[in-house]
Amino acid sequence: MAATAQRAPRGAAVLPRRPVGGGAAPTLLLAVHGTRDPRGTAAARGLARAAARRTGAPVRLAFADVLAPDVGEVAATAEGPLVVVPAFLAAGYHVRVDIPGQLERAGRADAVLTPALGGDDRLVTAAARRLRRSGWRPGDAVVLAAAGSSDPAARAEVADAAARLAAHLATPVAQAYVATARPTVCEAVARLREQGAARVGVAAWLLAPGLFHRRLAQAGADTVAAPLCPDPAVADIVAARYHAAVRAAA
Repeated sequence: MAATAQRAPRGAAVLPRRPVGGGAAPTLLLAVHGTRDPRGTAAARGLARAAARRTGAPVRLAFADVLAPDVGEVAATAEGPLVVVPAFLAAGYHVRVDIPGQLERAGRADAVLTPALGGDDRLVTAAARRLRRSGWRPGDAVVLAAAGSSDPAARAEVADAAARLAAHLATPVAQAYVATARPTVCEAVARLREQGAARVGVAAWLLAPGLFHRRLAQAGADTVAAPLCPDPAVADIVAARYHAAVRAAA
């Protein structure tokens, strides 16, 4: 049976005990989705730089889709222990299937794949912060807009994020999706209008600028929050995922 990339259960990871010359820190491979929007690529590169500052580790950037180099191409050239942090907000198809498959094909099934970022409450706080900056006011209705997934488990993670954001804002939050799943963001905004909402704000459960975030401007909301990057919380969580893996190997 072919080996598969090691997964870190519940935020903890176990690094393969491969010697690294001079006690060098394991490489952090930051796996992002990829976008043709240059602003999104710039945000990914900025996140990689911020993660390097926080960890002191060598950081490599790779793309799970759309752009090159992909995760496998970068992993194949990384020497020694490798920690792969998927910069995704839910553990959908890319995190569960694409990234492990790319690692396996590259001969790096020994790499540790940490959990995705979305389960951390610091992201909810960041989403609320960016929503307020967009002009949202207490009393406005709220939609949490995620990319979308056909994976029920990934959609459940979005529902959990919406519940946590609702608790943070002390107001109901409707979950919605830009693509693949329903309700769409347009449908969610329209439903809130039908229910009497005078103003609706959209909190972006998206990491970077790109096509999906541009679509939010067409949803009919009064305010649309910026993507989560470059909020410092995102890089903090990437660093925390990496450090958890390194500590587990000590």
